[in-house]
Amino acid sequence: MSEITIFLLYLLAAAAFGASRLPQFETQDRPLFITACILVAISIALHGNTLYSAIVIGDGFNWSLSNIASMIGLEIALISLIAAIVPTLRGISAGLLILGAFAATLTGIDGAPVAAATLAWQTGAHVLISLLSYGLLTVGAIVAVYAMIQERRLQAGQLSTINRLFAPLETTEKLLFGIAATGFAGLALAIVSGLTFVDNLFAQHLAHKTAFSLLALMVFGTLLAGRYFAGWRGPRAIRLYLGGFLLLCVAYFGTRVILEQLLNRSWS
Repeated sequence: MSEITIFLLYLLAAAAFGASRLPQFETQDRPLFITACILVAISIALHGNTLYSAIVIGDGFNWSLSNIASMIGLEIALISLIAAIVPTLRGISAGLLILGAFAATLTGIDGAPVAAATLAWQTGAHVLISLLSYGLLTVGAIVAVYAMIQERRLQAGQLSTINRLFAPLETTEKLLFGIAATGFAGLALAIVSGLTFVDNLFAQHLAHKTAFSLLALMVFGTLLAGRYFAGWRGPRAIRLYLGGFLLLCVAYFGTRVILEQLLNRSWS
């Protein structure tokens, strides 16, 4: 029941953020913004409490796929609340909250094995850095989709009040590259920190995860280099970002699904 409540609160907040950007609600934009912020704050509190109960079980931690996805959703919701401080980004915040709403419904739906109660600080740091990087790069993927839709609408001459849900394209692209740069640094640090406690990539079933993570890192690095040295932007930059994000999804979620669901194994 709590997951449904969180889901609905996130959607209501998304609707309020979106409505605050539309001309027909211009006189109510501030009340709508405040209402949305309150709804998001309540949702985040409920989401965090529910997620904590699902992850912390006795002396162990349930790092199941669904709980990890929900945790990333919680991070996305937090970022959406911060982004909404800038009025032109409230449309993007609405999109982020919709994704966070669906992620919240995943909390505790699978029964993955409970991990050891104590983690070495290196492992804990690696997990934290990885989750923060995944969450931030997921936000970037939503921003990239917004930029793609916005550019296509502009090229097609589709000018309407819906365009108010989008930030100026230049602002969206700057945000995307800022996220890409920060996410690249976080991903690189996550990979390096992860390698410090790996003894055998193949024996620990980490080879595919590491390979796809490195490929994603290379794609994000190419994107940033192209931006800096050649001024890349537009569809090319968006495709590269989404390609790197897809590789990252395969690195973590794809390889883990195959290991746990098909091969009945796990990372160690």
